[in-house]
Amino acid sequence: MSARGRGPGDRSALSRCVAIDTASFASEYWATRPLLTPAAELGQDFSDLFSRDDVDELVSARALRTPFVRMAEEGAVLPPSRFTAPGGFGAEVGDQVSSEKVLAEFADGATLVLQGLHRTWPPIAEFTRRLAAELGHPCQVNAYITPASSRGFDPHYDVHDVFVLQVHGEKHWTIHEPVHPDPLRDQPWSDHRAAVAERAAGTPAIDATFGPGDALYLPRGWIHSATALGGISIHLTIGVAAYTRHDIVQEAVARAADAASLRASLPLGFDPADTEALRPIVEATIADLLAVLGGQEQDTTAAVAHRLEARRRADTPPEPVRPLATVDAADALDPEGASGVRVALRAGLRPRITADDSSVTVRLADKSVSLPIAARAAIERIATGEPVTVSDLPDLDVGSAVVVARRLLREGVLVIAHGDA
Repeated sequence: MSARGRGPGDRSALSRCVAIDTASFASEYWATRPLLTPAAELGQDFSDLFSRDDVDELVSARALRTPFVRMAEEGAVLPPSRFTAPGGFGAEVGDQVSSEKVLAEFADGATLVLQGLHRTWPPIAEFTRRLAAELGHPCQVNAYITPASSRGFDPHYDVHDVFVLQVHGEKHWTIHEPVHPDPLRDQPWSDHRAAVAERAAGTPAIDATFGPGDALYLPRGWIHSATALGGISIHLTIGVAAYTRHDIVQEAVARAADAASLRASLPLGFDPADTEALRPIVEATIADLLAVLGGQEQDTTAAVAHRLEARRRADTPPEPVRPLATVDAADALDPEGASGVRVALRAGLRPRITADDSSVTVRLADKSVSLPIAARAAIERIATGEPVTVSDLPDLDVGSAVVVARRLLREGVLVIAHGDA
Protein backbone atom coordinates (compact mmCIF):
# COMPACT_ATOMS: atom_id res chain seq x y z
CA MET A 1 0.00 0.00 0.00
CA SER A 2 1.35 3.47 -0.88
CA ALA A 3 2.25 6.06 1.72
CA ARG A 4 -0.79 8.06 0.67
CA GLY A 5 -2.91 5.52 2.47
CA ARG A 6 -6.10 3.87 1.39
CA GLY A 7 -9.07 2.43 3.20
CA PRO A 8 -9.27 -1.12 4.49
CA GLY A 9 -8.32 -3.56 1.78
CA ASP A 10 -7.48 -0.74 -0.65
CA ARG A 11 -11.19 -0.47 -1.49
CA SER A 12 -12.43 2.30 -3.71
CA ALA A 13 -13.74 5.30 -1.81
CA LEU A 14 -17.29 4.91 -3.15
CA SER A 15 -17.41 1.23 -2.15
CA ARG A 16 -16.90 2.33 1.45
CA CYS A 17 -20.12 4.37 1.20
CA VAL A 18 -22.39 1.98 -0.70
CA ALA A 19 -22.42 -1.82 -0.97
CA ILE A 20 -23.71 -2.03 -4.54
CA ASP A 21 -21.63 -1.71 -7.69
CA THR A 22 -20.97 1.70 -9.19
CA ALA A 23 -23.15 1.13 -12.26
CA SER A 24 -26.17 0.18 -10.14
CA PHE A 25 -25.64 3.13 -7.84
CA ALA A 26 -25.37 5.48 -10.81
CA SER A 27 -28.52 4.23 -12.52
CA GLU A 28 -30.77 3.57 -9.52
CA TYR A 29 -29.80 6.06 -6.80
CA TRP A 30 -27.49 8.87 -7.89
CA ALA A 31 -29.38 12.21 -7.73
CA THR A 32 -32.65 10.25 -7.45
CA ARG A 33 -33.33 8.55 -4.13
CA PRO A 34 -31.66 7.73 -0.79
CA LEU A 35 -29.74 4.55 -0.08
CA LEU A 36 -29.19 3.30 3.47
CA THR A 37 -26.45 0.66 3.76
CA PRO A 38 -25.95 -1.23 7.06
CA ALA A 39 -22.44 -1.80 8.38
CA ALA A 40 -22.87 -5.55 7.90
CA GLU A 41 -23.21 -5.06 4.13
CA LEU A 42 -20.22 -2.71 3.94
CA GLY A 43 -18.09 -5.05 6.01
CA GLN A 44 -16.04 -2.30 7.67
CA ASP A 45 -16.22 0.73 9.91
CA PHE A 46 -14.77 4.22 9.57
CA SER A 47 -12.32 4.21 12.48
CA ASP A 48 -9.38 4.68 10.08
CA LEU A 49 -10.92 7.97 8.96
CA PHE A 50 -12.07 9.50 12.25
CA SER A 51 -12.66 8.73 15.94
CA ARG A 52 -13.55 10.20 19.34
CA ASP A 53 -9.85 10.72 20.08
CA ASP A 54 -9.45 12.60 16.80
CA VAL A 55 -12.22 15.00 17.86
CA ASP A 56 -10.43 15.73 21.14
CA GLU A 57 -7.13 16.27 19.35
CA LEU A 58 -8.61 18.70 16.85
CA VAL A 59 -10.35 20.70 19.57
CA SER A 60 -7.55 20.69 22.12
CA ALA A 61 -4.30 20.67 20.13
CA ARG A 62 -4.79 21.97 16.56
CA ALA A 63 -5.75 25.62 17.19
CA LEU A 64 -8.72 25.45 14.83
CA ARG A 65 -10.36 28.73 13.91
CA THR A 66 -13.76 29.63 12.57
CA PRO A 67 -15.18 28.67 10.11
CA PHE A 68 -13.51 25.28 10.65
CA VAL A 69 -15.57 24.87 13.82
CA ARG A 70 -19.10 25.85 14.81
CA MET A 71 -21.68 24.76 17.40
CA ALA A 72 -25.47 24.53 17.35
CA GLU A 73 -28.22 23.75 19.84
CA GLU A 74 -31.83 22.84 19.11
CA GLY A 75 -31.63 24.14 15.56
CA ALA A 76 -29.87 27.43 16.36
CA VAL A 77 -26.22 28.14 15.48
CA LEU A 78 -24.32 29.54 18.47
CA PRO A 79 -22.38 32.81 18.18
CA PRO A 80 -18.64 32.08 17.80
CA SER A 81 -17.92 33.96 21.04
CA ARG A 82 -19.60 31.07 22.88
CA PHE A 83 -16.89 28.58 21.85
CA THR A 84 -13.85 30.60 20.74
CA ALA A 85 -11.25 32.79 22.47
CA PRO A 86 -7.79 34.30 21.89
CA GLY A 87 -4.95 31.80 22.12
CA GLY A 88 -2.80 33.72 24.58
CA PHE A 89 0.57 35.39 24.12
CA GLY A 90 1.83 34.97 20.57
CA ALA A 91 -1.57 33.71 19.36
CA GLU A 92 -3.92 36.57 20.12
CA VAL A 93 -6.28 35.84 17.21
CA GLY A 94 -9.71 35.95 18.81
CA ASP A 95 -11.57 33.22 16.90
CA GLN A 96 -9.54 30.16 17.90
CA VAL A 97 -11.53 27.27 19.29
CA SER A 98 -11.50 27.21 23.10
CA SER A 99 -11.48 23.65 24.46
CA GLU A 100 -12.89 24.89 27.78
CA LYS A 101 -15.79 26.69 26.12
CA VAL A 102 -16.49 23.73 23.85
CA LEU A 103 -16.58 21.48 26.90
CA ALA A 104 -19.10 23.74 28.62
CA GLU A 105 -21.40 24.04 25.60
CA PHE A 106 -21.14 20.35 24.67
CA ALA A 107 -21.89 19.26 28.25
CA ASP A 108 -24.92 21.55 28.11
CA GLY A 109 -26.27 19.82 24.99
CA ALA A 110 -24.80 21.70 22.03
CA THR A 111 -23.67 19.90 18.87
CA LEU A 112 -20.06 20.42 17.78
CA VAL A 113 -19.44 20.71 14.03
CA LEU A 114 -15.91 20.33 12.71
CA GLN A 115 -16.02 21.75 9.20
CA GLY A 116 -13.70 21.29 6.25
CA LEU A 117 -12.04 18.13 7.54
CA HIS A 118 -10.97 17.42 3.96
CA ARG A 119 -8.53 20.30 4.55
CA THR A 120 -7.50 19.70 8.16
CA TRP A 121 -7.41 15.92 8.80
CA PRO A 122 -5.08 13.87 6.53
CA PRO A 123 -6.96 10.51 6.46
CA ILE A 124 -10.17 12.29 5.47
CA ALA A 125 -8.32 14.53 2.99
CA GLU A 126 -6.98 11.50 1.10
CA PHE A 127 -10.33 9.70 1.20
CA THR A 128 -12.15 12.80 -0.07
CA ARG A 129 -9.74 13.30 -2.98
CA ARG A 130 -10.31 9.72 -4.11
CA LEU A 131 -14.08 9.94 -3.71
CA ALA A 132 -14.25 13.20 -5.69
CA ALA A 133 -12.19 11.61 -8.47
CA GLU A 134 -14.53 8.60 -8.61
CA LEU A 135 -17.72 10.69 -8.55
CA GLY A 136 -16.49 13.41 -10.90
CA HIS A 137 -17.89 16.07 -8.55
CA PRO A 138 -16.24 18.11 -5.76
CA CYS A 139 -16.56 16.85 -2.17
CA GLN A 140 -16.11 18.31 1.30
CA VAL A 141 -16.44 16.76 4.76
CA ASN A 142 -17.85 17.92 8.10
CA ALA A 143 -18.07 15.96 11.35
CA TYR A 144 -21.11 16.30 13.61
CA ILE A 145 -20.53 15.43 17.26
CA THR A 146 -23.79 15.35 19.18
CA PRO A 147 -24.35 14.80 22.93
CA ALA A 148 -26.79 12.16 24.13
CA SER A 149 -30.44 12.77 23.19
CA SER A 150 -29.63 16.07 21.47
CA ARG A 151 -30.75 17.38 18.09
CA GLY A 152 -28.41 19.76 16.34
CA PHE A 153 -30.47 21.21 13.49
CA ASP A 154 -34.15 21.52 12.55
CA PRO A 155 -35.51 19.49 9.60
CA HIS A 156 -33.95 20.96 6.48
CA TYR A 157 -32.58 20.04 3.08
CA ASP A 158 -29.10 20.53 1.68
CA VAL A 159 -28.25 22.02 -1.69
CA HIS A 160 -25.67 19.28 -2.24
CA ASP A 161 -25.81 15.50 -2.17
CA VAL A 162 -24.44 13.87 0.98
CA PHE A 163 -23.00 10.62 2.19
CA VAL A 164 -23.46 10.13 5.94
CA LEU A 165 -20.94 7.80 7.62
CA GLN A 166 -21.74 6.89 11.23
CA VAL A 167 -18.45 6.78 13.13
CA HIS A 168 -19.45 6.37 16.77
CA GLY A 169 -22.61 5.95 18.82
CA GLU A 170 -26.15 5.90 17.51
CA LYS A 171 -28.23 8.54 15.81
CA HIS A 172 -31.86 8.40 14.76
CA TRP A 173 -32.54 9.87 11.33
CA THR A 174 -35.88 10.98 9.91
CA ILE A 175 -35.91 11.61 6.16
CA HIS A 176 -38.73 12.98 3.99
CA GLU A 177 -39.15 13.46 0.26
CA PRO A 178 -38.28 16.85 -1.25
CA VAL A 179 -40.56 19.84 -1.52
CA HIS A 180 -38.12 21.47 -3.96
CA PRO A 181 -36.31 18.73 -5.94
CA ASP A 182 -32.72 19.24 -7.05
CA PRO A 183 -32.18 22.66 -5.45
CA LEU A 184 -29.36 24.79 -6.81
CA ARG A 185 -26.75 26.31 -4.53
CA ASP A 186 -28.64 29.61 -4.29
CA GLN A 187 -31.96 27.89 -3.41
CA PRO A 188 -31.61 27.09 0.34
CA TRP A 189 -34.21 25.29 2.40
CA SER A 190 -35.09 28.52 4.20
CA ASP A 191 -36.70 29.71 0.93
CA HIS A 192 -39.28 26.95 1.52
CA ARG A 193 -39.35 26.93 5.30
CA ALA A 194 -43.10 26.43 5.71
CA ALA A 195 -43.29 23.65 3.11
CA VAL A 196 -40.28 21.90 4.67
CA ALA A 197 -41.88 22.03 8.13
CA GLU A 198 -45.17 20.70 6.78
CA ARG A 199 -43.48 17.84 4.90
CA ALA A 200 -41.36 16.98 7.98
CA ALA A 201 -44.54 16.56 10.03
CA GLY A 202 -45.77 13.81 7.69
CA THR A 203 -44.83 10.17 7.19
CA PRO A 204 -41.07 9.82 6.58
CA ALA A 205 -39.50 7.96 3.69
CA ILE A 206 -36.77 6.67 6.04
CA ASP A 207 -37.09 6.42 9.83
CA ALA A 208 -34.03 4.57 11.11
CA THR A 209 -31.34 4.43 13.78
CA PHE A 210 -27.77 4.43 12.48
CA GLY A 211 -24.98 2.60 14.29
CA PRO A 212 -21.20 2.58 13.76
CA GLY A 213 -20.31 1.61 10.20
CA ASP A 214 -23.73 2.39 8.71
CA ALA A 215 -23.80 4.68 5.68
CA LEU A 216 -26.47 6.77 3.95
CA TYR A 217 -26.57 8.40 0.55
CA LEU A 218 -29.00 11.33 0.37
CA PRO A 219 -29.60 13.36 -2.82
CA ARG A 220 -29.86 17.13 -2.51
CA GLY A 221 -33.30 18.38 -1.60
CA TRP A 222 -34.29 15.46 0.64
CA ILE A 223 -35.45 16.74 4.04
CA HIS A 224 -33.71 15.32 7.09
CA SER A 225 -33.06 15.73 10.82
CA ALA A 226 -31.18 13.58 13.32
CA THR A 227 -31.09 12.99 17.09
CA ALA A 228 -28.35 11.27 19.11
CA LEU A 229 -29.44 8.33 21.23
CA GLY A 230 -28.11 7.31 24.63
CA GLY A 231 -24.57 8.64 24.27
CA ILE A 232 -22.23 10.73 22.17
CA SER A 233 -22.81 10.34 18.43
CA ILE A 234 -20.23 11.14 15.76
CA HIS A 235 -20.93 11.05 12.05
CA LEU A 236 -19.20 12.37 8.96
CA THR A 237 -21.22 14.21 6.34
CA ILE A 238 -19.60 14.18 2.92
CA GLY A 239 -21.10 16.98 0.85
CA VAL A 240 -21.03 16.44 -2.92
CA ALA A 241 -21.44 19.67 -4.86
CA ALA A 242 -22.77 18.03 -7.99
CA TYR A 243 -22.34 19.87 -11.26
CA THR A 244 -25.71 20.28 -12.96
CA ARG A 245 -27.24 20.97 -16.35
CA HIS A 246 -27.75 24.49 -15.11
CA ASP A 247 -23.97 24.76 -14.88
CA ILE A 248 -23.70 23.72 -18.52
CA VAL A 249 -26.28 26.37 -19.44
CA GLN A 250 -24.30 29.01 -17.56
CA GLU A 251 -21.02 28.04 -19.17
CA ALA A 252 -22.58 27.82 -22.63
CA VAL A 253 -24.21 31.23 -22.27
CA ALA A 254 -20.83 32.62 -21.26
CA ARG A 255 -19.89 32.00 -24.89
CA ALA A 256 -22.11 34.99 -25.70
CA ALA A 257 -19.09 37.21 -25.09
CA ASP A 258 -17.60 35.83 -28.31
CA ALA A 259 -20.51 37.12 -30.43
CA ALA A 260 -20.38 40.77 -31.48
CA SER A 261 -24.19 40.97 -31.78
CA LEU A 262 -24.57 39.91 -28.14
CA ARG A 263 -22.05 42.48 -26.95
CA ALA A 264 -24.05 45.33 -28.44
CA SER A 265 -25.37 48.04 -26.13
CA LEU A 266 -29.07 48.29 -25.40
CA PRO A 267 -30.90 51.31 -26.90
CA LEU A 268 -30.38 54.82 -25.60
CA GLY A 269 -33.00 55.59 -22.98
CA PHE A 270 -33.55 51.92 -22.24
CA ASP A 271 -36.18 51.40 -19.52
CA PRO A 272 -36.28 47.87 -18.03
CA ALA A 273 -39.75 48.59 -16.62
CA ASP A 274 -41.16 49.06 -20.14
CA THR A 275 -41.97 45.41 -20.86
CA GLU A 276 -43.52 46.16 -24.26
CA ALA A 277 -40.30 47.79 -25.46
CA LEU A 278 -38.21 45.09 -23.80
CA ARG A 279 -40.00 42.11 -25.35
CA PRO A 280 -38.60 42.41 -28.91
CA ILE A 281 -35.11 43.03 -27.52
CA VAL A 282 -35.33 39.87 -25.41
CA GLU A 283 -36.71 37.86 -28.35
CA ALA A 284 -33.96 39.05 -30.70
CA THR A 285 -31.27 38.42 -28.08
CA ILE A 286 -32.48 34.86 -27.44
CA ALA A 287 -32.60 34.23 -31.20
CA ASP A 288 -29.03 35.48 -31.60
CA LEU A 289 -27.88 33.39 -28.62
CA LEU A 290 -29.46 30.23 -30.01
CA ALA A 291 -27.89 30.95 -33.37
CA VAL A 292 -24.46 31.31 -31.77
CA LEU A 293 -24.79 28.12 -29.72
CA GLY A 294 -26.54 26.05 -32.35
CA GLY A 295 -24.26 27.07 -35.19
CA GLN A 296 -21.08 26.22 -33.30
CA GLU A 297 -22.04 23.15 -31.28
CA GLN A 298 -18.57 21.62 -31.43
CA ASP A 299 -16.90 24.86 -30.38
CA THR A 300 -19.50 25.39 -27.63
CA THR A 301 -18.95 21.87 -26.28
CA ALA A 302 -15.20 22.43 -26.21
CA ALA A 303 -15.63 25.79 -24.48
CA VAL A 304 -18.02 24.34 -21.88
CA ALA A 305 -15.63 21.46 -21.24
CA HIS A 306 -12.74 23.88 -20.75
CA ARG A 307 -14.71 26.06 -18.34
CA LEU A 308 -16.03 23.13 -16.30
CA GLU A 309 -12.56 21.59 -16.08
CA ALA A 310 -11.22 24.91 -14.79
CA ARG A 311 -14.00 24.98 -12.20
CA ARG A 312 -13.26 21.42 -11.13
CA ARG A 313 -9.59 22.23 -10.66
CA ALA A 314 -10.52 25.18 -8.47
CA ASP A 315 -13.15 23.20 -6.54
CA THR A 316 -10.92 20.17 -5.87
CA PRO A 317 -7.34 21.14 -4.97
CA PRO A 318 -4.64 18.48 -5.45
CA GLU A 319 -2.93 16.79 -2.54
CA PRO A 320 -0.64 19.09 -0.53
CA VAL A 321 3.11 18.97 -1.05
CA ARG A 322 5.76 18.86 1.68
CA PRO A 323 8.08 21.73 0.71
CA LEU A 324 11.13 20.81 2.79
CA ALA A 325 10.98 17.09 2.07
CA THR A 326 10.46 17.80 -1.63
CA VAL A 327 13.50 20.08 -1.85
CA ASP A 328 15.59 17.47 -0.04
CA ALA A 329 14.37 14.72 -2.37
CA ALA A 330 15.09 16.77 -5.50
CA ASP A 331 18.56 17.72 -4.26
CA ALA A 332 19.39 14.11 -3.35
CA LEU A 333 18.26 12.69 -6.70
CA ASP A 334 21.23 11.68 -8.88
CA PRO A 335 21.92 9.19 -11.69
CA GLU A 336 23.49 6.64 -9.33
CA GLY A 337 20.36 6.44 -7.18
CA ALA A 338 17.70 6.99 -9.86
CA SER A 339 16.88 3.28 -10.10
CA GLY A 340 15.83 3.30 -6.44
CA VAL A 341 13.54 6.35 -6.50
CA ARG A 342 9.92 6.15 -7.54
CA VAL A 343 7.86 9.22 -8.36
CA ALA A 344 4.19 9.78 -9.10
CA LEU A 345 1.95 12.50 -10.40
CA ARG A 346 0.61 14.56 -7.51
CA ALA A 347 -2.85 13.19 -6.71
CA GLY A 348 -5.71 15.31 -8.01
CA LEU A 349 -3.49 17.53 -10.16
CA ARG A 350 -5.18 16.74 -13.53
CA PRO A 351 -2.67 18.51 -15.80
CA ARG A 352 -3.27 19.12 -19.49
CA ILE A 353 -0.39 18.00 -21.68
CA THR A 354 0.30 19.83 -24.94
CA ALA A 355 3.22 19.61 -27.35
CA ASP A 356 4.64 21.35 -30.38
CA ASP A 357 7.72 20.71 -32.50
CA SER A 358 10.19 21.79 -29.81
CA SER A 359 8.58 21.37 -26.40
CA VAL A 360 6.07 19.52 -24.26
CA THR A 361 4.08 21.55 -21.72
CA VAL A 362 2.39 20.52 -18.49
CA ARG A 363 -0.48 22.96 -18.03
CA LEU A 364 -1.75 23.41 -14.47
CA ALA A 365 -4.44 25.64 -13.01
CA ASP A 366 -2.01 28.42 -12.10
CA LYS A 367 1.06 27.89 -14.30
CA SER A 368 2.62 25.94 -17.13
CA VAL A 369 5.84 23.90 -17.06
CA SER A 370 7.62 23.44 -20.40
CA LEU A 371 10.32 20.87 -21.15
CA PRO A 372 12.17 19.86 -24.32
CA ILE A 373 10.19 17.69 -26.71
CA ALA A 374 12.51 14.76 -25.90
CA ALA A 375 10.64 14.49 -22.57
CA ARG A 376 7.26 13.98 -24.21
CA ALA A 377 7.06 10.20 -23.68
CA ALA A 378 8.22 10.61 -20.07
CA ILE A 379 5.58 13.27 -19.41
CA GLU A 380 2.86 11.13 -20.97
CA ARG A 381 3.95 8.21 -18.79
CA ILE A 382 3.84 10.41 -15.68
CA ALA A 383 0.39 11.71 -16.67
CA THR A 384 -1.07 8.20 -16.37
CA GLY A 385 -0.87 8.67 -12.59
CA GLU A 386 0.90 5.36 -11.95
CA PRO A 387 4.18 5.55 -9.99
CA VAL A 388 7.35 5.11 -12.05
CA THR A 389 11.02 4.65 -11.21
CA VAL A 390 13.01 7.68 -12.33
CA SER A 391 15.47 5.57 -14.33
CA ASP A 392 12.53 3.98 -16.19
CA LEU A 393 11.14 7.22 -17.62
CA PRO A 394 10.84 6.38 -21.35
CA ASP A 395 13.00 7.84 -24.13
CA LEU A 396 15.43 9.48 -21.66
CA ASP A 397 18.90 8.48 -20.55
CA VAL A 398 19.27 8.32 -16.79
CA GLY A 399 20.91 11.75 -16.55
CA SER A 400 18.09 13.42 -18.49
CA ALA A 401 15.49 11.50 -16.48
CA VAL A 402 16.99 12.89 -13.26
CA VAL A 403 16.85 16.44 -14.66
CA VAL A 404 13.18 16.03 -15.64
CA ALA A 405 12.23 14.47 -12.29
CA ARG A 406 14.04 17.20 -10.32
CA ARG A 407 12.27 19.92 -12.29
CA LEU A 408 8.84 18.38 -11.86
CA LEU A 409 9.39 17.75 -8.15
CA ARG A 410 10.30 21.39 -7.57
CA GLU A 411 7.34 22.55 -9.66
CA GLY A 412 4.94 20.50 -7.53
CA VAL A 413 3.97 18.19 -10.40
CA LEU A 414 5.60 15.06 -8.97
CA VAL A 415 5.80 13.60 -5.47
CA ILE A 416 7.99 10.81 -4.15
CA ALA A 417 6.04 7.53 -4.18
CA HIS A 418 6.74 5.51 -1.06
CA GLY A 419 5.79 1.89 -0.53
CA ASP A 420 4.02 -0.33 -3.03
CA ALA A 421 2.55 1.03 -6.24
